[in-house]
Amino acid sequence: MQIGAGGVATVTMVRVDKHNALDQAMFEGLMEAAERLASDVSVRAVVLHGEGKSFCSGLDVASFMSGGGGTGVLLTRDEGRLANFAQRVTYDWSLVPAPVIAAIHGNCLGGGLQIALGADIRIAAPDAKLSVMEIKWGLVPDMGITQTLPRLVPIDVAKELTFTGRVVSGSDASVLGLVTRTADDPLASALALADEIAQKSPSAVRAAKRLYDETWASDDTAAALVLESELQEGLIGKPNQIAAVVAGMSGEPPVFVDPE
Repeated sequence: MQIGAGGVATVTMVRVDKHNALDQAMFEGLMEAAERLASDVSVRAVVLHGEGKSFCSGLDVASFMSGGGGTGVLLTRDEGRLANFAQRVTYDWSLVPAPVIAAIHGNCLGGGLQIALGADIRIAAPDAKLSVMEIKWGLVPDMGITQTLPRLVPIDVAKELTFTGRVVSGSDASVLGLVTRTADDPLASALALADEIAQKSPSAVRAAKRLYDETWASDDTAAALVLESELQEGLIGKPNQIAAVVAGMSGEPPVFVDPE
């Protein structure tokens, strides 16, 4: 993980020979990165991508079986945590206050797709390959997909993708709503978007992420409207809001401070 001078963090999955398939070390690395980013107030935006030819080709079952412990560790849940070991590499991105952008290329299959779904925004190469692939192995997707996919596609689309495990291109995924948009160079596009977001008030961006994450699928209208007001009250008149107004009126670049 690297954090640039502008507050853009880049998280890179690196198991190039395995198309960044998920072994235990990869799970632990992703969880550690999310935990560090969640507590770093200097982070303005995060770009998540895979080194080499793929984003992530899914679970490396062989690596877990060769370790002697099997895949049982994936279902373990630490006391006090909502998500189990496997779910944390998707759910924990929602605990990062800054926006997370996934840059998808090559294979994005099974657990790899679920990791991407955990991001706030997904930019995919048109020829990327995406699949809810768990049905191929006689399983259901179980890495937090219940908290991500329902916000993106209708239930019939989710069921078709899950029941068949079919592979869709990045272009088709964009039409379906699995990804936000496509780009020939998704990493460059994701970094450019992260840089654009990083130039906005970090307090407002974090508040907006919280607002949507906590209300998007909620049926509690009253609570949602109250949260809008509470978050706005926490922004109005504060240094970053004033800096945004001054910049907007003067045309000069804003100077923001780290959120409290």
